[in-house]
Amino acid sequence: MPEVILDALVPDATAPEVFDRLRDFAAYPQYTDAVREVTVTDKGGDVLDSDWSVNFRNGILCWSERDRIDADTLTIDFVQTDGDFDQFEGSWKVEPGQDTVTVRFTAVFDLGMPSLAAIIDPIACDALVEAIGLILRGLLGERITLTQPKAIPMAAAAGDA
Repeated sequence: MPEVILDALVPDATAPEVFDRLRDFAAYPQYTDAVREVTVTDKGGDVLDSDWSVNFRNGILCWSERDRIDADTLTIDFVQTDGDFDQFEGSWKVEPGQDTVTVRFTAVFDLGMPSLAAIIDPIACDALVEAIGLILRGLLGERITLTQPKAIPMAAAAGDA
């Protein structure tokens, strides 16, 4: 499956502030046009269900996911439960640093088109990196620094095995 890893370095912020902004999914559309709509249902404890509608290239992707929020480790894990991907799962991890806070987004996904994977997966990886970058800049400000993303299309990952 394709994998995407993207780090953002956030200056002049604390890890709890950044984590609180990331975990407030319902507010995402207020901060970025990349996210059209998010509906959140609190399942109790550290579990949420969320429904997403996101601009993705020249279209819209929609999915539902189960989110596990761990405020102690500043981590959010998500797994798609329904939607446009065959599979979509990953995490957000916030780590305090000396001068900056690091936010790491990781995801693996399957678009469910194995015969076209060699063509579509690299495009989907690039689009996901672009969308997450827009979301992070909207949520955390233009002063963040996005590191060189690691985007591994399935075809490339299979060749490395």
